[in-house]
Amino acid sequence: MITFDNVSKCYPVKGGRRTILKPFTGVFETGARIGIVGRNGAGKSTLMRLLSGAEKPDTGHITRYGRVSWPLGFSGGLHRALTGRENIRFVSRIYGVPFKEIYPAVENFADLGSYMDEQIRVYSSGMKARLAFGISMALEFDCYLIDEVIAVGDAKFKRRCAEIFEERRKYASLILVSHSDNLLKRFCDIGGVLHNGHLQFYQDLDETLRVYQDIIEQ
Repeated sequence: MITFDNVSKCYPVKGGRRTILKPFTGVFETGARIGIVGRNGAGKSTLMRLLSGAEKPDTGHITRYGRVSWPLGFSGGLHRALTGRENIRFVSRIYGVPFKEIYPAVENFADLGSYMDEQIRVYSSGMKARLAFGISMALEFDCYLIDEVIAVGDAKFKRRCAEIFEERRKYASLILVSHSDNLLKRFCDIGGVLHNGHLQFYQDLDETLRVYQDIIEQ
């Protein structure tokens, strides 16, 4: 479970400040599978960073119960100057998991071959996504934060993602940002719409998508 108590976030821009999230109080419940939608630039990725603790709010408090993953998106949270193998070793140290315990699973999933010993800076978006997803899923989290990453890659990668999600969602929470209605309907039960700094939850995913459709048609 993750709780927001009067949380807000703004960024300085030329001529003033841009509000990403207006004061919000709410709960991301344990075991929930939540789909977050919003226009490009609405602040969905910022919301994910707030959820993970990678970014601090301007006001309010965020409390996390259990272990929350880093936001797993196109950049994947990987260090560009390190190789794929070195990134895995770095993450294993942070989370106190033996490198030898997780490396085979990540190597098999990412399927990067010799690129595992190349710096991340030479990876394509799809390669970074495969590595980051493999690392994340090799670790046990109580809540997974997924930012569009399963929308990239080939059919094999998407199939593997789906198989892992089907297993993990039996015991872990999932917060998924996506523009794909099909993905949201497959993996999420409830939804939230982020629009003009307001985050509104709906207990029915179909209602979430209807509200969002009305927004983008305005």
